[in-house]
Amino acid sequence: MANIAVQRIKREFKEVIKSEETSKNQITVDLVDENFTELKGEIAGPPDTPYEGGKYQLEIKIPETYPFNPPKVRFITKIWHPNISSVTGAICLDILKDQWAAAMTLRTVLLSLQALLAAAEPDDPQDAVVANQYKQNPEMFKQTARLWSHVYAGAPVSSPEYTRKIDKLCAMGFEKNAVIVALSSKSWDVETATELLLSN
Repeated sequence: MANIAVQRIKREFKEVIKSEETSKNQITVDLVDENFTELKGEIAGPPDTPYEGGKYQLEIKIPETYPFNPPKVRFITKIWHPNISSVTGAICLDILKDQWAAAMTLRTVLLSLQALLAAAEPDDPQDAVVANQYKQNPEMFKQTARLWSHVYAGAPVSSPEYTRKIDKLCAMGFEKNAVIVALSSKSWDVETATELLLSN
């Protein structure tokens, strides 16, 4: 990795660790390897959102050309959000693509991702199914996002009705993650979710 990138990311890594703002917002970052090419971030779900109480792990890969190109970031923790793929964790955020500027830092990226959880952009989606639900049925979207937060990110609150539907399909022998995806994408209708699971 180029020297400029290493020096820069080392400085930014320390900045995140020492920043009062990031610790207040429960944002952390750890090294995955000693040469600073891969980091692991964690952000807390923001208050007053369906993600509140959850902890979200991020994979952060630093390119050779950093800071002239953005880091490659994806969610490791599964999440139900219009701008994050529910399958791969890929993120649709302008500063990680064409709006990146060399003056931006690791701290900016982590704070921006946390802000994205509080302010989705359904008209520029990464996950069309989630974005559609967000626009057509906001209450169902909130309940679904809260359930995913509970199951995958350790958030406390969840819907007993949705949990019952998951248990019902799991009792039929389907795998839990597949059941959650099927129900979430089929508006929590057990019948159409079962058809989807059987067709896969």
